[in-house]
Amino acid sequence: MIQELSDKLIDNVSLAVKGKSRELRLICAAMLAGGHVLLEDVPGTGKTLLAKSLAKSVSAEFRRIQFTPDLLPSDITGINFFNMKQQEFQLRKGPVFANIILADEINRATPRTQSALLECMEEKQTTIDGDTYPMEQPFFVIATQNPVEIQGTYPLPEAQLDRFMIRLALGYPDRGQEISVIGGELAQELSAVCTAEDIIAAQKEVSACKAGEAVCSYIADIAAATRRHGNVKLGLSTRGAVALRRMACALACLSGRDYAMPQDVIEAAPFVIKHRIICRGYSGVTGSAENAADEVLRQVMDSVAVPTES
Repeated sequence: MIQELSDKLIDNVSLAVKGKSRELRLICAAMLAGGHVLLEDVPGTGKTLLAKSLAKSVSAEFRRIQFTPDLLPSDITGINFFNMKQQEFQLRKGPVFANIILADEINRATPRTQSALLECMEEKQTTIDGDTYPMEQPFFVIATQNPVEIQGTYPLPEAQLDRFMIRLALGYPDRGQEISVIGGELAQELSAVCTAEDIIAAQKEVSACKAGEAVCSYIADIAAATRRHGNVKLGLSTRGAVALRRMACALACLSGRDYAMPQDVIEAAPFVIKHRIICRGYSGVTGSAENAADEVLRQVMDSVAVPTES
């Protein structure tokens, strides 16, 4: 069921976003694993288009929040306002009470406002004036940010980055796809191919996916290797290791299996781990922390033995 569902979603979104099947597969896996996605890339690569196209493909409630420096937490979660006619306070829910949330340019909002959304992501609930309200199910956040802009932005701290199951970049399209876009080829109008109930059922199926002792031990060894690496100040957390297992299970289900394999862990590792580790310095002639994390991850994956069948 999950394989058929993911294929329908990927094929539908690909009508609007060309040549991103790999990225769409990872995003679908994160959604079905109950996680959230951070799209980080330079402006104009289709991050917002991809998020909106995925939302249109699911018959569920969708909200887009444009993050700006003057955005307040109550603009996201909602407020209790006094109804003069009724002479009582009434809750006006914010845009976070939806199934799929697009947090556009999340690093433009202040840390206080960012925390309002990230609390909802982690706890699946929000508190307004002392009252706790659960999030709608399914609840899936796609956040975008531009790493090249510094002025007027508030970079997400590592503790908040840890709330995102995966982080990935879309990159530029290949030459043929870019020519079609430059030539004015319009994206097709999308219609829904599944419902919110389908997503919830698929999430339950992913939760039932088996990760054997060998796979769990492999993930634990990878986490330990990141922590003892000489160029790493902060390695993969236990929460990050759990996210890696969940992502591997989701990728296994997308491949038509009800059990995870080491190959699923290897496929998920770069997108789950890199934004969760802090490097002490740069490895070799890298020139950036991103390249340093790439090099550290490569060394870690090479140093941990891949389990095989006996």
